[in-house]
Amino acid sequence: MVIRTKERIHPETGQRLVRGKRSMTLRYKGMKETVEMPGWYADDDSTGESGLHDARDMRVSDLAINRMKSREKGFYSPEQIRHIRKRKLGLTQQKAGLLIGGGQNAFQKYESGEVIISKALNNLLKLLANDPSRFDEIIDNQTAKLNEPLTQ
Repeated sequence: MVIRTKERIHPETGQRLVRGKRSMTLRYKGMKETVEMPGWYADDDSTGESGLHDARDMRVSDLAINRMKSREKGFYSPEQIRHIRKRKLGLTQQKAGLLIGGGQNAFQKYESGEVIISKALNNLLKLLANDPSRFDEIIDNQTAKLNEPLTQ
């Protein structure tokens, strides 16, 4: 059983820290996004400069940075990826990952913003969103490969 403490001591400053959130502005290539960053903060630390963050806290900033990177590259957003997969192609996350590529958990990661899609996948989704019937070519090709005899 994990016991959560309500406060801790900063290892460098010795200040008492409490769990909370601070507004932080992140920047990437001329873009900026303000997030409510969870972490351990001193009462007098309104900017969050000396806060401590664990991996779960860092997920908030990682997702914001991934959104900015995707926007900068002109890639689909996680919401757009989900829309194409569900509404245009009628696929579950697992089937999309297996048939389009990336593995069975890939689309869960793309749609949560945890992983940025590649340029190749972005282009493929763009083509499939414009003409979902082309997806049949991918399925037919993969079915044919599954039925081919193994060669050595």
